[in-house]
Amino acid sequence: MLSSLHKDHLNIARLLELLKHKLAAIRAEEPISYFLVRDVIDYLREVSDKYHHPKEDLIYDYYLKYRVVEGEVANRLQEEHVKLLEAGADLKEMVEMILMDAVIPLDQFTTKLERFVELQEAHMNYEEGVIFPHLRDSLTEDDWRHLEQNWQNRAIGDPLFGAEVSQHFQALAKRLSLPLTNG
Repeated sequence: MLSSLHKDHLNIARLLELLKHKLAAIRAEEPISYFLVRDVIDYLREVSDKYHHPKEDLIYDYYLKYRVVEGEVANRLQEEHVKLLEAGADLKEMVEMILMDAVIPLDQFTTKLERFVELQEAHMNYEEGVIFPHLRDSLTEDDWRHLEQNWQNRAIGDPLFGAEVSQHFQALAKRLSLPLTNG
């Protein structure tokens, strides 16, 4: 399960690099596709918020229930997931306004976009550097089997990096040079 979460992080990092590229283009006063920015945010909200973070939460909740963990560490992951959800919703709202030709000061947009990217990166670094090693060291093979079994009922296919790219993410897949089907 951790290997699939790590793979998700690598995919998310690719998308964050794309957002950083768009951020640099905006600052250089070059035109960008806000539709592409919206698609990245949609993907992160759809997959991270509805699949990736719940999977992490399932593992982490189990870990907290059966292992002794300091209070501050225990709450940080869930708090970060909530912050990411809120930051994504705020950014999505702003992009939608831009796409509807609302006048949004670019400095406000770049600040929100930069903050969103920084939050995502800091969160992944925390998980990869602190949380995942704790989980690897603390959970047994039986624990992992139990967690896998609990997760099986919730598993969904990745609409961008999975076996088939959903219609909604076709343009984003092309921008990332991904095959539209991996079959």
